Amino acid sequence: MKKHVLIIIILIGTNLQAQNLNDFFNQSDAFFKANVKNGKVAYSKINDNPESLNAVLTIAEGISVSESDAKNYQAFWINAYNLSVIKGIVDNYPTKSPLDNSGFFDKTTYSLGGKQITLNDIEHKLLRPKFKDPRFHFVLVCGALGCPPLISKAYLPSTLETQLETQTKKAINGSFLKVKKNKVAASKIMEWYKEDFTINGLTEIDFINKYRTEKIPAKSKLSYFEYNWNLNKQ
Repeated sequence: MKKHVLIIIILIGTNLQAQNLNDFFNQSDAFFKANVKNGKVAYSKINDNPESLNAVLTIAEGISVSESDAKNYQAFWINAYNLSVIKGIVDNYPTKSPLDNSGFFDKTTYSLGGKQITLNDIEHKLLRPKFKDPRFHFVLVCGALGCPPLISKAYLPSTLETQLETQTKKAINGSFLKVKKNKVAASKIMEWYKEDFTINGLTEIDFINKYRTEKIPAKSKLSYFEYNWNLNKQ
């Protein structure tokens, strides 16, 4: 009898977790659709009415995801990162740049997934080292214009692979790269995280050409243009 009760309790707990995770994805999706347009965020609007942002972050506090459930895990932490960046900006609003706020990435903590955690912890401890996927750099949005654009929807486990591919292609064929004749300049992201773009014996050019429609010569030498840290506001 005790065994049956234990099984029922476990099943109820599992179902509640799944429901909470679905609620998180649904509310995140609604929030991004309402407050993000063309990669820019309506910080002033959110600052005036932060209820929907706070509500979805409250759900995120109690979410439990395992890295063995990779798609749910990755989608949760990508959205949690992007939402927390917005929360950090709104908590310091008005501000011109995330860098204007001391400790924005490495000191300010958020209650997410049962942890007290910084933005850098999410990126550099929970995602990059565990999955070694350079495409994370095109979906984790730091609140600045130099970042890849924030999309106006949530990252979902069912569509994550397509979304990662789509955002990487957009960046590599867009503002992430400047190509003029034989000169190729890339975002500083590619310099800061060179090790992510050169895994498995690839060169940076190999990675670029995997996603770029108009290929660049394999012998091209990369330079890096300065990062624009101005706020990605509407």
